[in-house]
Amino acid sequence: MNYLAHAALARPDQYSLVGNLLGDFCKGVNIDSLHPKVLAGLQNHRATDRFTDHHPIVKAAKADFSPMRRRFAAVALDVLFDHFLIRHWQQFYPEPFAQYKARLYFKLNDAMPLMPATMRDTMQRVCRNDWFASYQQLPRLGQALDHIAGRIRFANKFGGIINEITPRYARLEQDFLQFYPQLQQHIRQLALE
Repeated sequence: MNYLAHAALARPDQYSLVGNLLGDFCKGVNIDSLHPKVLAGLQNHRATDRFTDHHPIVKAAKADFSPMRRRFAAVALDVLFDHFLIRHWQQFYPEPFAQYKARLYFKLNDAMPLMPATMRDTMQRVCRNDWFASYQQLPRLGQALDHIAGRIRFANKFGGIINEITPRYARLEQDFLQFYPQLQQHIRQLALE
């Protein structure tokens, strides 16, 4: 799952939010020095990733990508699943997405002092450039995925992966709608936070 899903699965406080987003920014971070609530959020992030990576629906979806792009299928699905979460937000959460997004950006800005520098830089760009708005439309999602491809430091075939997503869109959407409630239930049952 990507940033939005990790944020949505966090508890409603800034420590949990930071911990649930920290999983992608741990390099160089002294885990032992983290606030206990941030650490619990980080454990929640890792449990979310483990459940997602090993889930049969997700594994099958990744395997359906072409061999030249399969290596990046997990990244593409993470971002695509955020797109589907936005699209079906009201099915999972009572608060309207626009309201949640505004509150999330406010909370992220408020929590910047708790974040390591690389995370803070990324979260500032998320808020400033309204990344979640770009995840709402498929063409802009394709641009976001191509931007990720451009940041990879080695030659790759990730660019243009939206061309593999588009013909599979309806099936991947159904995969998400089956998978996400199972993820929510798993995280509730683990009760790591």
